Amino acid sequence: MADLDTLRTRFARTLEATRGPAGGPDPAPYAGNLLTRWQEPQRRYHTVEHLTAVLDRVDELERYAHDPDVVRLAAWFHDAVYLPDRSENEERSARLAERALPEAGVPDAKTAEVARLVRLTVTHDPAEDDPDGQVLCDADLAILASPPSAYAAYTTAVREEYHFVPNDAFRAGRAAILRRLLDLPRLFRTPHGATAWEATARYNLAAELEMLSLSAHDAS
Repeated sequence: MADLDTLRTRFARTLEATRGPAGGPDPAPYAGNLLTRWQEPQRRYHTVEHLTAVLDRVDELERYAHDPDVVRLAAWFHDAVYLPDRSENEERSARLAERALPEAGVPDAKTAEVARLVRLTVTHDPAEDDPDGQVLCDADLAILASPPSAYAAYTTAVREEYHFVPNDAFRAGRAAILRRLLDLPRLFRTPHGATAWEATARYNLAAELEMLSLSAHDAS
């Protein structure tokens, strides 16, 4: 289980590091609001455990980032709005950041960068000259390079989030996502991600796609 007190402390530290010289209000209500969102009952994969994992991977990759604390704020907001039956979660999460961060004392330029990074998680395809985007996207996709048991738990949790989708429709939609990821020239853009995660992630994605194809064949 994620340590909520530790997460609150991490958020406060990040917010303080990104604020302007005038500071801002108590970080606790902002952390509390975000953590409440990350614990909503419809979530099975996009939980506080996922948030913690992404923050940990940002810490692991921070040497590649231009502004690691802005990337951390983007990690906090990137799935803050998450309804599995809606397609605009990233956009709504970005708008949440645009409303909350100026009130919390974050300068406009950094707020805009957080929102841009959140929107980038729609495609996970950052530009070559976008180190902060590369770090966030690599951190978010690092789950794909998990060992077999953890990857299986991830795919199970994703299916549970989409429990309302019939099996054939889910298989088709999931397969399309996997193919889109496999068609990217590189899944991971940071040097560490490319070296440590790329091969395993591609193996996992291809294996899952094969399983979906077999189950679709069996169902027919």
